[in-house]
Amino acid sequence: MTLTRRIIKTILKQKKNGKSIRKIASKYGLSRNTVRRYIRLQEKGELIYPVKKICKKTTMELVTTSKKLLKKKPSRHLYSNRNFGNRIKMEEGMVGARANSVLKQYCEMYEHSRKHEKSNLLDEFCKITKYHRKYAIHLLKGGVPEKKERKPREKKYCDKTIYVIDRIWKAADYPWSERLVALIPVWLPWIKKQLKWMTPELEQEVLSISARQIDRRLKDQKKKLARKMYGRTKPGKLLKHQIPIKTDNWDVSEPGFTEVDLVSHSGPNASGTFIHSLNITDILLGWVETMPIMGKSEKVTLTAIEAIIKDLPFTLRGIDSDNGSEFINNLLFKYCENNNIQFTRSRPYKKDDNAHIEQKNWTHVRRVMGYERYDSLEELAAIRDLYRNSLNTMMNYFQPCVKLAKKVRIGAKIKRVYEKAITPLDRLVNYYKRDNISIPKNVLDLISIRKSIDPFKLSKEIEKSLQLIKSNKSSRKTTNL
Repeated sequence: MTLTRRIIKTILKQKKNGKSIRKIASKYGLSRNTVRRYIRLQEKGELIYPVKKICKKTTMELVTTSKKLLKKKPSRHLYSNRNFGNRIKMEEGMVGARANSVLKQYCEMYEHSRKHEKSNLLDEFCKITKYHRKYAIHLLKGGVPEKKERKPREKKYCDKTIYVIDRIWKAADYPWSERLVALIPVWLPWIKKQLKWMTPELEQEVLSISARQIDRRLKDQKKKLARKMYGRTKPGKLLKHQIPIKTDNWDVSEPGFTEVDLVSHSGPNASGTFIHSLNITDILLGWVETMPIMGKSEKVTLTAIEAIIKDLPFTLRGIDSDNGSEFINNLLFKYCENNNIQFTRSRPYKKDDNAHIEQKNWTHVRRVMGYERYDSLEELAAIRDLYRNSLNTMMNYFQPCVKLAKKVRIGAKIKRVYEKAITPLDRLVNYYKRDNISIPKNVLDLISIRKSIDPFKLSKEIEKSLQLIKSNKSSRKTTNL
């Protein structure tokens, strides 16, 4: 409890009336030693109240030890208390500023006082602050130390450099800084054609900037890009006993092992037939293929998977899905069995088992299409054109992705170490180079196609396609009304 002046006087009065210390302590929730200490201070005349006259010449209000020094003071050093007080709620009384003003007035009085007056003033100052006498003399002679202002660090990268990086960042759909550093060398030749004023020195600055520096310089823009996210899944039950559950970590050294999932575009109303996005991602490469389908029947889902397999630049070796009935069925099970494709499933209601595809559901579908309801054939055709052309090219050719290399336990914490961010196409080329395998012709064709594509124009095409889909959506709403 807070010991106010009134409570302390009541305690002393009850002691004078003969009341025992034990009863006083139990009444106010104090220990008996605390009550004895206050009685002893009162008898010696050392009990200090909030307002006290300091000197005959000057009268001023001081904060007593209980107010001037904080409840949790780190030390009895005046400077440390002042710095600590400035970090507390400033509305409650400016503890540090008040301590400065008191010390300043004491220094002025000490400087213009005679020898015997200085001794009395020093006694009073030590009594209030509880400082050692020699340290108090040092303070009163030295005065209030001036705070040295820290000079701001000079900017290493000019505004033009940040402008170029900002242009690339926005055109690439706001990637993470580690991925942005990796995609800058791929995008830089194309932005040089747009910005004719770029010099070799400026180009070198753009290439040498670090991910940390990008985070600091783009901090304000990133605060405006917070978005809401949510999802929906519905499990199925068929053929679960025939399809094995995969719960161990993916440790693959060759492409072709994938995770698959459906993302619904039902909006707030899940009734009727609407469009789903079938998403497939490769574990080793991070390669993603997406296909929109109407509904989620077994035949439609299998047809979309077959179309995606034909477009993959590598052989499909395995599929891992959730427990939805669109995947756990005889059609897909027999198809995988006949084509020597490993078919596994995750545990029910355990999204972490399919962590790779759940991440891609956000970056490649939700972040692009949002949470609107799409249920018309016109929207299906427009979304298919977006997925199979411009968006697929952007994500697999120009957008770097990172992979978790290892986890290191440091005490109670786990530190995650990631590989260098590169694009899925470059990771596929590195796979062939690592194993001394000749690069297939279809992969070489993809590399030559990438060299001829301007990523900035590709970004504008994606924006136009999205605007067209949204405009058709809004026109349908107005006609329905």
